[in-house]
Amino acid sequence: GDLKGWIEDRRSELTFEHSNVLTDTHCHLDLEKFDADRDEVIGRAQRAGLARILIPGLTVASSRAAVKLADSHQMLYAAVGVHPNDAETWDGQTISDLKQLTFPHPTSFGAGKRTKVVAIGEVGLDYYWNSSMSKTQIEILRNQLALALELHLPVVLHCREKGDIEQGPCAGDLINILEEWVSTLKARKIPLLDRPGVLHSFSGSLETAQRAIKLGFYIGVTGPITYKNAENRRRVIANIPLENLLIETDSPFLAPQPHRGKRNEPAFVAHIADKIAEIISRTPQEVADVTTENAARLFAWEETV
Repeated sequence: GDLKGWIEDRRSELTFEHSNVLTDTHCHLDLEKFDADRDEVIGRAQRAGLARILIPGLTVASSRAAVKLADSHQMLYAAVGVHPNDAETWDGQTISDLKQLTFPHPTSFGAGKRTKVVAIGEVGLDYYWNSSMSKTQIEILRNQLALALELHLPVVLHCREKGDIEQGPCAGDLINILEEWVSTLKARKIPLLDRPGVLHSFSGSLETAQRAIKLGFYIGVTGPITYKNAENRRRVIANIPLENLLIETDSPFLAPQPHRGKRNEPAFVAHIADKIAEIISRTPQEVADVTTENAARLFAWEETV
């Protein structure tokens, strides 16, 4: 209904070489790798047909930068949060800082105009780098899930196993915590239940993906799906309905073929849409449209502007 209309409106605004309306649901545009040419990167994204880009925070400082960037450009939105690899930046002030970024004027809390913060993220667990103990990571994740519940915002989740194995304790711990959180949403009849979040840059097993989807989560697909050695990833994605997928670059990391090894940027999200289209035998336009609708449903962009 309305989402389709919104996509049509976006498409009519596109006078560029790419008529597909795309969304990059995860791009670290605040990082210094973009300092020299950020405006040009945004320009290329627009010409490539992007309607929206979500910039997730990694720390309070990075979240602040993401919010500032989102305010500077119509197509940019922000998520605020502390990444598990930055767990040591967490202190007694963090939760109120994140809250402040979402609702700068406490009087309008829960009502009136929000900032362009549409999610809590990037949060989660990382047993690959293990830069802080899993116990600490879990505690910080729970704190931020409680914040997401309080602010009625979906979560952008990171999960990386030790040795990059397909299934292990990281995914197990994460899904168990999410099951608990979703049952709380259910018990309290919180509307967020219909759009709890996304497992970003998913590299896990089909079983993990299916457990997440059952809880209402989307699965985020990044550049590695285009790599020659990524048969497993492609097999997993081939078995997930398009209605449950989001596309993202995770820029400046994980550039897709043919840009592998270079700095990634939002315009390259088209390569991911095209590869998914090939894997599931749909057209690139269908993949672009459906993943853009999914992103609009999850992040409720229209309600923030």
